[in-house]
Amino acid sequence: MSTTNSVDSSTLDSARTVELFRQVVIPNYGRYPINLVRGEGSDVWDAEGNRYLDLFPGWGCNLLGHCPPAVVQAVQDQAAALMHVPNTWHMDSQGRWAELLSKHSFGGQAFFCNSGTEANEAAIKLARLHTSPERYKIITFEGGFHGRTLGSTAATAQPKYHEGLGPLMAGFSYAPFGDLNAVEEVLDEETCAIMVEPIQGEGGVQIPPPGFLEGLRTLANDHDLLLIFDEVQTGCGRTGDWFAYQRFNVEPDVMTLAKAICGGIAGGAMLTTADIAPSLRPGMHAATFGGNPIAARAGIATLETIEQENLLDNVTTLENLFKKRLGALQEESELVEDVRVVGMMIGIQLSVEGGPIVEKCLEQNLLINCTQGTVIRLLPAMNLSTAQAEEGCDILSEVIRNAVNQPELREA
Repeated sequence: MSTTNSVDSSTLDSARTVELFRQVVIPNYGRYPINLVRGEGSDVWDAEGNRYLDLFPGWGCNLLGHCPPAVVQAVQDQAAALMHVPNTWHMDSQGRWAELLSKHSFGGQAFFCNSGTEANEAAIKLARLHTSPERYKIITFEGGFHGRTLGSTAATAQPKYHEGLGPLMAGFSYAPFGDLNAVEEVLDEETCAIMVEPIQGEGGVQIPPPGFLEGLRTLANDHDLLLIFDEVQTGCGRTGDWFAYQRFNVEPDVMTLAKAICGGIAGGAMLTTADIAPSLRPGMHAATFGGNPIAARAGIATLETIEQENLLDNVTTLENLFKKRLGALQEESELVEDVRVVGMMIGIQLSVEGGPIVEKCLEQNLLINCTQGTVIRLLPAMNLSTAQAEEGCDILSEVIRNAVNQPELREA
């Protein structure tokens, strides 16, 4: 077990931090009993000085790893100059951030907010405002995930997120992901938009079947609908292109972004074309902290780092490495049913519950995630080294191999 002595002496140890949380923090998260205090790249350390390899940094927000130097410097410089002013003023940093996003995507204009759920709420409002009042329905997809506010929760076609929250906001029709015929069946004269993750993240890294996204584009064109791509998880280089729509060569009318957009600082954005953008007219939507100078400088530094360090190319290299290593694991282990890798989005479909696998990896100082009960999900940093990728694959492969002979890990 690796250690470091650079932890601040005033930091609470993990046990005392857990007790403090028990007393004063609402327990709405399942948390590991570890106090993380410092990170650098894909390494993170706890209060006791133990080092962990993080292949799920920031729940997908830390696409450049922990504390990327250019982002840290930009935030430090900006915090000393101007932290926040209202959006009734112009800020050159917000404008330059929007310009970079526009340049790397389909052009158009940006609305800034603070999170993915806020970006999706903005897209929902825009879709309704852009059409007649009679057209208010939005088609979303089973297994998708769009956020935690009531509007984005209603857009999320997973019943487990709806329990106890009814009645939900009206206007969402659900279809199976990948089924164009089902989309046509629920589409009617009251439909104004289709909202989809080009690759489902929380749904288990589900990749669309060939022709599906293209078919949605055709349906949207034929029925005068907005096609909204939720790229909160796939955007900003995660898939090896700036945005996932470019990988599939299907251009949306609206795109939502967050997570990695600011390299670890809170931020979100909705992008749309210059023709559609005026429908989000003054007074109809806002985000108090959206596009603030600190987030804007962090967003600029993030995009510039990806470009200057050729990290899109590194994603392709790492994608091939993970495909090779995890493909070999699938051939070897009866517990691995499928491996899905698109850039730095990795889903390993197991025949058993994934939670115990995550716990065993944690014991080996590897941080990963499980979603949908049986899918091991990795969202590594795009600047992960090949040595770190190999280390992570070694640990994960060993844990899954050993699970075959450990009944407690095989209980579904």
